[in-house]
Amino acid sequence: MAADDDLVRGVVGWTDLTAPDVAHEIARLRELPGGEKLVGIRHQVQSEPDPLWLLRRDVLRGLDAVAAAGLAYDLVIHPRQLPAATSVAFMVPQLTFVLDHLGKPPRRHRRATALGPGPPLLAALPNTVDKLSGLVTEARWDSWSPDDLRPYAQTALDAFGADRLMFGSDWPVCLLAAPYGEVVDEARMLIADLSGSERAALFGGTAERIYGSGRDHFPGWCPAFASNR
Repeated sequence: MAADDDLVRGVVGWTDLTAPDVAHEIARLRELPGGEKLVGIRHQVQSEPDPLWLLRRDVLRGLDAVAAAGLAYDLVIHPRQLPAATSVAFMVPQLTFVLDHLGKPPRRHRRATALGPGPPLLAALPNTVDKLSGLVTEARWDSWSPDDLRPYAQTALDAFGADRLMFGSDWPVCLLAAPYGEVVDEARMLIADLSGSERAALFGGTAERIYGSGRDHFPGWCPAFASNR
């Protein structure tokens, strides 16, 4: 799809970080059709039973290879894994880490507290950014409202700032709770008080800088759809 459709501006793909030949595997991915659009690597760390999985020696070696390849690394984690994520971001400063879904804080019970100390601690490290995504699917699918999500978005903005925060629709997973257009509209409402330049950063500029800086395959980047995951 990346090779055949210019709508795909960049791909955050997967490879086994623990493989001894991970550097060669990343190079192989880049040789595949569309491989020149590879901009990052992501693993479902949230499914790993070990909360310290990111700190394993073989994983750290894999993250070094991702950094050496000039790619970003997306963090798909639960709150219990945030301490390890913060530690690994400190240990691999040459790699940019993208926290997906604000770290998936629990929202189904509409807790008054927002994100807790985890993401702000991560945000203190300059090689980290956050993704305003996955909010509706972590809330109650049939009864969420923008007001339920606003504290989480505000906490992320306070911690990372608009220039280190990017929108993601989480499509097609978002369809469990809301159609794509509703998710986009909800995000626009959550950031309505930001300046025009801040909104442009959140809806495209941050993603372009993190995933596409210096890459020839990002001409005409479309801010509204820069990061759909």
